[in-house]
Amino acid sequence: LQQLGNEGKTVVFLKDQNGIAALVALKDIVRDEAKKAVAALKELGIDVMMLTGDNEATAKTIANEAGVTNYVAECLPETKVEHIKQYKQSYGNVGMVGDGINDAPVLTRADVGISMGALGADAAIEASDVVLMDDNLLKIVKAIKISKKCLGIVKQNIAFAIGVKVLCLILTAIGLASMWLGIFADVGVMIIAVINAIRALYVKN
Repeated sequence: LQQLGNEGKTVVFLKDQNGIAALVALKDIVRDEAKKAVAALKELGIDVMMLTGDNEATAKTIANEAGVTNYVAECLPETKVEHIKQYKQSYGNVGMVGDGINDAPVLTRADVGISMGALGADAAIEASDVVLMDDNLLKIVKAIKISKKCLGIVKQNIAFAIGVKVLCLILTAIGLASMWLGIFADVGVMIIAVINAIRALYVKN
């Protein structure tokens, strides 16, 4: 029994009129894409922390299987909220992924709360900012990549638009600007910005 406990398994006793008939070991199964998602998040420079209500042995086993280095076991809902507050002070922006009803309070505290749409509790879904409709954890990685690419494109478009208009003003001031330059600075810049924004549709998984 001690060995089963160290492996993160919960032992259930089955009893009949003659006494204990069997022992059943139950264990949480790590999602197939969990390890890939954790590894991909680390590649993006994101620190991954697991907060769980499971005991130390179960938490350690699941963390090892998922590739999570840091974890906190035996967390109550209010304990998770306190940890999120600490992480926000230490790291700044913090995201939280959860699917249980006990995760609802901490999802609201995080800067970005992400819940599971298919199997998640209604309270968690209501409290979250993002809902993964197919519960695929790799979609979190894709969403982060899309957001970073969109932010980069926005900065490029702003810099390009301001740069062209400043150039147009300078040329106008020294008498070298034409009507066509004015049209390009207005309509042309808009078209180029839209074309550049289309790149956000193409993000590698």
